[in-house]
Amino acid sequence: MLRPGVFLDRDGVVNRAMVHAGLPFPPSAVADLEMLPGVETACAAFRRADIAVVVVTNQPDVVRGTTTRQAVDEINSALRSMLPIDDLMVCFHDDDDGCECRKPAPGLLLQAAERLSIDLARSVMVGDRWGDIEAGRRAGCSTVWIEQGYSERRPDHQDVTMQSLYDAVPWILARCLGGV
Repeated sequence: MLRPGVFLDRDGVVNRAMVHAGLPFPPSAVADLEMLPGVETACAAFRRADIAVVVVTNQPDVVRGTTTRQAVDEINSALRSMLPIDDLMVCFHDDDDGCECRKPAPGLLLQAAERLSIDLARSVMVGDRWGDIEAGRRAGCSTVWIEQGYSERRPDHQDVTMQSLYDAVPWILARCLGGV
């Protein structure tokens, strides 16, 4: 039987993004990792409701040479140990690689849905960038945009805008469980 899922972007939704000149960047090491307020509570609420929790993240800085695969893996390992999540999936490709997993493509969400028996029509993608919202839309999910005030393109078709994942919990629960 399929169950709903919530897909969470990593940097800017789960943990604090490093913002430089109005643009978000991932933490460079575990020492720089700062969980955003309410994320643990939100993930626990989703798990209690039998909603799959999957972190989906683009990490092109590895192929760009500005971080290492080891640093990304260590950050992801730390997040796995801190949060009640079902999976954490990463795309290491860059914009020009033409892969199916790099958001705004829906590949990571589709892979997770197949692996974890997730009903995408009853699921929600939560992101802080337009590509997250577009990936969710293309996968057939509802979308929550977390407004972080970045100086970049804004999403066009999010279902709702919130200030944090924690603020979005009631809406997500209602959406995934059939109330919205």
